[in-house]
Amino acid sequence: MGYLEGKFNKPNLVTLSYDKLMNAARSRSIWYLTFGIACCAIEMMATGASHYDLDRFGMFFRASPRQADLIIISGWITRKYAPVVKRIYEQMAEPKYVVAMGSCAISGGHCYDSYNVVQGVDKVIPVDIYVQGCPPRPEALYRGLLDMKNVINRETIVVK
Repeated sequence: MGYLEGKFNKPNLVTLSYDKLMNAARSRSIWYLTFGIACCAIEMMATGASHYDLDRFGMFFRASPRQADLIIISGWITRKYAPVVKRIYEQMAEPKYVVAMGSCAISGGHCYDSYNVVQGVDKVIPVDIYVQGCPPRPEALYRGLLDMKNVINRETIVVK
C-alpha cells in the first residue's frame, strides 16, 4: 500500500500504488500462447470461440512465445518433448505465467504409468494454476483464467 493511497477525500482525486495500477493493466490484457498438444486443445479452442469469447476480456491467443504472457499447457508432455516446452517457456518475456489444463498436463492422465510421459508439467516448468478435468470444460478453463487474473492482481512489482 502506497504512502498517499486513500489519503485524500476529494471526489475527482484518485491515489493508488504503482503495483495496483500495473497489475490492473496486466491482468486485463493477457495474451496466451497457443500450445495445444492433445484433446484438451479442442476445449481450449472452444473457450476462445464465439460462445465464450475471451477476446471481450482482453485475452488474446498469440502464436509466438515472445508476444505471450501466459502459456496454457493442454495435454501430456513426453520426456522427448519436455526440453522443447522448457525452451518455449524460457523464450517468454517476464512476467510469465503457466496454466496446466487437464489431467494429462497435471499428472500424466491415463498415461501416468508410462515410461515416456512426464508425471505433470510442473516437473518441467513452474505452474501457477491447475484446471482439472479430462478434458476440462470451457467453463473450467474460464474459471482458471479468472483465477489467473487474481494471481496477477496480488503480485508486487520489484523495480531493479
